[in-house]
Amino acid sequence: MELRVLQYFLAVAREQNISAAAQSLHLTQPTLSRQLRELEEELGKQLMIRGNRKITLTEEGMLLRKRAEEILLLVDRTEQELTQPSDTISGDIYIGTGETEGVRQLLKATKQLQARYGGIRLHIVSGDAGDVCERLDQGLLDFGMLLGDIDKTKYRYLELSKKDTWGILMRRDSPLAALPAITPRDLWDKPLILSRQVDNKSGLYRWLGKDPTELHTVATYNLIYNASLMVDEGMGYAFTLDQLVNTAETNLCFRPLTPRFELGMYLVWKKSRMFSKAAEVFLETLQGQDSSSP
Repeated sequence: MELRVLQYFLAVAREQNISAAAQSLHLTQPTLSRQLRELEEELGKQLMIRGNRKITLTEEGMLLRKRAEEILLLVDRTEQELTQPSDTISGDIYIGTGETEGVRQLLKATKQLQARYGGIRLHIVSGDAGDVCERLDQGLLDFGMLLGDIDKTKYRYLELSKKDTWGILMRRDSPLAALPAITPRDLWDKPLILSRQVDNKSGLYRWLGKDPTELHTVATYNLIYNASLMVDEGMGYAFTLDQLVNTAETNLCFRPLTPRFELGMYLVWKKSRMFSKAAEVFLETLQGQDSSSP
């Protein structure tokens, strides 16, 4: 399977049309069609359904699209790192993270580096812990920022000084808005809106003192903005981290949990990871801050 053919396949997947893809690739339509047929024959799978006006990917085609994007991104990153002049510190730093105010610590370190080395570029890839770990394992990220429990046998890590605080996002006219903090019992009979990641973590359920089946969960989310809309529409109370939603001059307010429930923050990376110079100085900068590593 040649990289060139993967690029052809991605162009067709993107354009959803052989003629348009051939034009973007500066190829003739018969040449592109032949390359795609040969790719399907090589893999022994049908990758696309050819309609009169539109190309649709099969299940195998969607898998290949995902893998092809990852392969070509990794190839491009490798070429950039190998062709980087050895006497300069510049290049790209890729970090995967969920929504957290703790990203500011990474941004401050990056800004400090960019003041010293003008050629450093930061790329933030958003995703939940599962997404971040998958991309880390594939070599598509230099670092991941994870909250709460981490696999310390699989990754090296740097514990960051900041912690995230859980609380409840609610409407200002809700009965619980008059409370300074929210207890588990306050939520036992309320409609709850939970982060998608909560399904993989038992800490919040332990704090609530209830089995998930005993709670009234009405919705889940992976982007806090969407959760804030659910709350604003009166669907329920959203578990979220502090400082993610600006509630000033809105119908919403945030109340912390009591007993206090916090999550530690960790910058993690693969144990076998070979860093570019840009990633290396980034890590050194963070290690010089108020953080600890094993």
